[in-house]
Amino acid sequence: MARRILVVEDDPSAQRLISYTLEREGYQVIIASNGMEGLKKARGEEPELLVLDVMLPGLDGFELCHRLRGDPQTAALPILMLSAKAQETDISTGMRVGADDYLTKPADPSEIVRRVAKLLSKKDAADNGNSH
Repeated sequence: MARRILVVEDDPSAQRLISYTLEREGYQVIIASNGMEGLKKARGEEPELLVLDVMLPGLDGFELCHRLRGDPQTAALPILMLSAKAQETDISTGMRVGADDYLTKPADPSEIVRRVAKLLSKKDAADNGNSH
């Protein structure tokens, strides 16, 4: 069964690029166009990983990440922030609110795939470690 990845991104062209890139690698992609929809789908669709834009309408990516980390149901969900906000302060804020990784836009599709695979393998290792 394909691994489910939730992409929270409000830019339609970025949505298409990320979805196409991940689907080509065999992932099942779920799309949310804003922070509140992302929060709802993270809880309801049970994705295995989140690709999260920072600049979103309503609830921004930093706040969404913070809320997901505070919810026991989604606290362990790997989160890759993908944002045009490339300042060191933005990256450190992303990591502080709970992102597992931070990639700046425009990101090379192969780099997105590499980071997603790395986070999923870390998640698998953690899950296997907890099952003993």
